[in-house]
Amino acid sequence: MNKKEWRQQILRRLAAMDLLTYEQNSFEISQKLFQTDEWNHSSTIGVTISRRPEVDTWQIIRKGWQEGKRIVVPRCFPKERSMNFHVIESFKQLENVYLDLYEPKLLETEEVRKEEIDLLIVPGVAFHQSGYRIGFGGGYYDRYLQDYQGKTVSLAFSCQLIDHIPNEPHDIPVQQIITEHEFINCTKQ
Repeated sequence: MNKKEWRQQILRRLAAMDLLTYEQNSFEISQKLFQTDEWNHSSTIGVTISRRPEVDTWQIIRKGWQEGKRIVVPRCFPKERSMNFHVIESFKQLENVYLDLYEPKLLETEEVRKEEIDLLIVPGVAFHQSGYRIGFGGGYYDRYLQDYQGKTVSLAFSCQLIDHIPNEPHDIPVQQIITEHEFINCTKQ
């Protein structure tokens, strides 16, 4: 299967997940994340504002704030096909933009440099144990990761793991994947 076919198949799997399973598995994944050295040794964490069926990141953001971490979320610029990250200290600093996504309000948030982000939680639709992923098709994270030097982790439901991902030269694997069942160290694959 090509990336588009994998993306469609996994999105169908995710759409079939009932709300209670979604909530429980999101909780278990976040609890595993909070146990990692990557989380515990990071002061600035980059994370998207999730929307179902993605693993819930709202609870992760709240936990980061409770622990005094600096939470930064992406702002996409579709015309330039680029993104940057901004500090948020309240969900009220977000606005609903294109495709029903929540992003930081530019006038109320401070942009951070890429090298300031210790841990980047990278979203995706499908994942392979090698760390390669299929995103939502915009290529924003592949471009952003080209020269990113910090730690990377993806949060995924086990139904998002697949046996083969067609990857291209510009694809950048994440270092770790966390599901409700396991930690996958991708750097040892």
